[in-house]
Amino acid sequence: MAHYFTNDENLKSEIRKVSVVIHSIGYYFYTDNGVFSKNKLDAGTELLLNTFKYTYPQEKTFLDIGCGCGAIGIYASLLGFTVDMSDVNKRAIHLSKMSIKEQNLNANVFLSDAYENIDKKYDYIVSNPPIRVGKKKLYEIIMYAKDHLKENGELWIVVRKKQGADSLVKDMKEVYKLVEVVLKKKGYYIIMAKEV
Repeated sequence: MAHYFTNDENLKSEIRKVSVVIHSIGYYFYTDNGVFSKNKLDAGTELLLNTFKYTYPQEKTFLDIGCGCGAIGIYASLLGFTVDMSDVNKRAIHLSKMSIKEQNLNANVFLSDAYENIDKKYDYIVSNPPIRVGKKKLYEIIMYAKDHLKENGELWIVVRKKQGADSLVKDMKEVYKLVEVVLKKKGYYIIMAKEV
């Protein structure tokens, strides 16, 4: 079975267009086999986007790490952020670029295994992280975000309770000065972390 955090060149492609509305902002993204949430916007990402609180995005930078089909980064671009989107999956990168181009949005989409190709700092790093990638890689994405946040920058993630949200929050408190569970709903935790 192919995972969304791997590159399987032999996996049959069946590109689909998914339309969504978040806070009265309508947009679409393309998805495919071998990419997370291949048929629709997943419930966790939808909850994250509906909960995400931000200051006016003018001149604010935003990283969608593990962008998958690009639902988070595309939304941020529509809000006016300067957006970078990264993923380890080549198919996800292709789909995100396709969606960005067709909607005449401005976002930089590139291949990166966690922070391997990222040397900038951001006001916001937002992700529905790839839980199934394993704890070591997951923690690399979440804990090393601290090194890529500007002063007062924020990390926003969504994690399911049954996938270890409580222990993750506890571990994040060892790394970040402020960790807040902003919302618990339908088994999901929306978590914000920052250095204050």
